[in-house]
Amino acid sequence: MKEKITITLNSKVLKKVDSIVDRIYIRNRSQAVEYLIEKSFGKEKIAVILATGPAKSLEISKGMYRSTAKVGSTTVIEIAIKNLRSLGFKTIFIIGEQKVLTSIFSIVGDGKIYGVNISFIQNEKSPGTAESLRLLKGEIESTFLVVFGDIIFNRMETDRLWKHHLKHKGIATLMVTPSSLIMGGSKKPIHTSPLKIEGDMVIRAFPKLSKPLKSFSESSIVFSSLFVAEPEILSYTGDSLENEVFPAISQKGLLYSYLSSEGEIHIHSKEDTRFVRNITL
Repeated sequence: MKEKITITLNSKVLKKVDSIVDRIYIRNRSQAVEYLIEKSFGKEKIAVILATGPAKSLEISKGMYRSTAKVGSTTVIEIAIKNLRSLGFKTIFIIGEQKVLTSIFSIVGDGKIYGVNISFIQNEKSPGTAESLRLLKGEIESTFLVVFGDIIFNRMETDRLWKHHLKHKGIATLMVTPSSLIMGGSKKPIHTSPLKIEGDMVIRAFPKLSKPLKSFSESSIVFSSLFVAEPEILSYTGDSLENEVFPAISQKGLLYSYLSSEGEIHIHSKEDTRFVRNITL
């Protein structure tokens, strides 16, 4: 959680600090100072890729999983890592079952060729995403980003999500979007969590629904498979982020949202890769 401190700055430095206050993402000096400190520690920015779930259910062809699916001349996991590196995330944890991690490692190795350091966390037969994420308890001591391993996400929106989280004193900030903007799920349906939003606060996070995303109304606001969190989230109990952890945090008024107008693409089958267009790496 945040603490109040007093600092003294040279007037020239203070002018530079004030110059990045845009009243939208950085609303005051305090947030500007925090943003600049975060930026200066860019090498310590941490991202987690959740490639979790039974390997059999993630396999889209023999030996190919959602996160290792080919997209043109590259793969889903390479797109994610390059996007994260461009945003300053140099420490990346990837969590999943051994078969999935082996497939990912065969493509990206330890991450050095991308300018990042990748740690692989094996997670066999986990009951849910929250249980998987808690494997990092004690490993992460600062703000971190979580990306689900089967999506193609927008780089700029992810940067805005990060900055938006830094404005609040919440435990987590979810990327949210109208259900109509999410693509993919051509053969294997997308299942996600609807949310009730007031301003930028999530006042209610509903459990992940069994019905597919396509059955939602176009105006439904749903969790968009990315979020930024503080290490405190790792102390919350429950198997599932969507079903247990997010609802618990929202009840305490500590869950925020960033509304994206871009959405993301879920790669659940080879057919879903056709939605990916004009990727800039």
